[in-house]
Amino acid sequence: MYRNNIFQPFEIRELVTDECPMEAHLHNFFELVFIVEGRGVQRVNENRFTYGPGHLFLLTPADSHSFTVTETTQFFFLRFTDIYIKELTDRKAWVQQMEFILHHAGHAPGCILHLSSDKPLVQHLVEALQREYHGEALYRQEIICQLVNTLIAIVARNIALRLPATLPQQADRTFQDIVHYIQSNIYEPEKLKAEKMADQVGVSVNYLGRYFKKHAGKSMQDYIMQYKLKLVETRLLHSSMRINEIAWELNFADESHLTRLFKKHNGLNPSAFRKQKMKIEYSNC
Repeated sequence: MYRNNIFQPFEIRELVTDECPMEAHLHNFFELVFIVEGRGVQRVNENRFTYGPGHLFLLTPADSHSFTVTETTQFFFLRFTDIYIKELTDRKAWVQQMEFILHHAGHAPGCILHLSSDKPLVQHLVEALQREYHGEALYRQEIICQLVNTLIAIVARNIALRLPATLPQQADRTFQDIVHYIQSNIYEPEKLKAEKMADQVGVSVNYLGRYFKKHAGKSMQDYIMQYKLKLVETRLLHSSMRINEIAWELNFADESHLTRLFKKHNGLNPSAFRKQKMKIEYSNC
């Protein structure tokens, strides 16, 4: 299986074809695929989905994928890297949250637009990107960057609504608010203290722990630690950060503390986990 690469933060590609545009492959970037017109079948990691006009797909670096065209299809591709995500904004917490959402988008086929109101918005954004991409107007590149930023933010919003294992089914609004508060402040431990959290979400501090466990099936501290360890996995798989740097960013006591908890959760220490995943990835190339 071959690997496709890009060497810039993002790039735009278009393709009109009545044949499969590519065999199954991997790549080192995220890829948004919008179906302008046409029909066929998308395959992602052995799963299948029948596509049509207006569908938007997100392919992550971990996905093996291909398309089979049954009706002449016009594809619009937006490819972007982790580097571009980090350059989207100066708001560090927002970038960290977006990184997690995109890397845990799930690797199943299907249109990622779950908000019906976002579907026409994406259609207009793609049309605007196509116009600017082919045009020569003043500030063309700046406008393209703004449109790309908006499109990626819409993608993150739709994925956040469907993240697996984030919320139990039929979770009530208060519980959703608690989970959102935890995820938004995971890098600031002072804000995750029970008193602060209870005040922010409007639940008695004495009831907060029992309320969370009732809805999540686990204690709040267990949930917070599992969420942090998922972020550690993301850093190990998709960055060159050293273990001590990850420990510092996520407020573990030190590298040994992170290593001990990570091994308990994953069965491997962070370095072995990273090496094993890289070995599997390269064996698929």
